[in-house]
Amino acid sequence: MPQIICTVDVVLLTLKDSLLHVALLKRDHPPFAGVLALPGGYVNPEEDADTRDAAERMLRVKTGIASPYLEQLSTFSGRGRDPRGWSISVVYYALVNAEVIVQSGHPGVVMAAVGQLKGLPFDHQQIIEAATHRVRNKSSYSSLPVYLCGETFTLPQLQSVYEAILGEVVNKVSFRRKIEELDMLEPVEGAMETGKANRPAQLYRLKNRFRQQLSLTDRALNASN
Repeated sequence: MPQIICTVDVVLLTLKDSLLHVALLKRDHPPFAGVLALPGGYVNPEEDADTRDAAERMLRVKTGIASPYLEQLSTFSGRGRDPRGWSISVVYYALVNAEVIVQSGHPGVVMAAVGQLKGLPFDHQQIIEAATHRVRNKSSYSSLPVYLCGETFTLPQLQSVYEAILGEVVNKVSFRRKIEELDMLEPVEGAMETGKANRPAQLYRLKNRFRQQLSLTDRALNASN
């Protein structure tokens, strides 16, 4: 009886030039050797306690990054997704600030705009589309976009990140109200952003308790009323 292939894949997303980008690497072995694909690989039953462990290992080994936020997206399976045979992939998605990827300096990582992808192997196009949809939907009612920011940021900078992900302009008053509801930020005492045309802006950072979990609200950003 043919053995089922069991892997994990990771959709590592960041924001570059106000567009979502995904991390890809050239595959170093068949099938699809030399083709850009998502970082991923086989689950190692001797090393990985679960699929999350495997996903964290894949990120660390293949991109040099330990993501501050990692969440299971879905399971993709079937006979036709991998030419080697019937396969199942447990997919996770991760968000990081673009500077983290630059600082990792890992060779071979290519950042590609999610709206300009083509020629990806397996079902990686479908996987990336699913991850992008999840991120955009979840961003409307959670603190998720903050993981695309740096360690500190101003509220206008955070609003720009939300707008880039949601693909629409967000009302400033509604945005500030939503951030208060989420209660995820704390001001950095004595830290202001200067050198801009406007008056100095207070710098904020994510509260410790939300560094590994999301803050959620029951109303979507920009929802009526």
